[in-house]
Amino acid sequence: MDSNVQLVKNILKYTFGLVPIVAGIDKFTIILTNWSQYISEGFAGMLPFESTTFMMIVGVIEIVVGVLVLTKTKLGAYVVSAWLVTISLTLIFSWSYVDVAVRDLVMAIAAFCLAKLYENKQSKAKN
Repeated sequence: MDSNVQLVKNILKYTFGLVPIVAGIDKFTIILTNWSQYISEGFAGMLPFESTTFMMIVGVIEIVVGVLVLTKTKLGAYVVSAWLVTISLTLIFSWSYVDVAVRDLVMAIAAFCLAKLYENKQSKAKN
């Protein structure tokens, strides 16, 4: 059973480490999608700069968070979980891309579970 737990931990760690890095890089290359489309018009109007600039800032944050998951998994997983909840709430409040919001909430739960798995690992090491 421990090998299954370790497998799950590794899959989640690399998923939540690499996917934010790829998404962050794509904020600059726009190969996967035009990320600015996910910003509501109301929010875009409040920005002091273009939506594409905002998404590049988001991209840098995502890259940093992905690296954090790969190097300090528990902390990084909590950050990813909070980040995904924030994205979900933003989409829900603007009532756009609600399907993406629901998917991101599910991913936030998985990231939270990853953090808890690493928390459990650390508490066992102290005993």
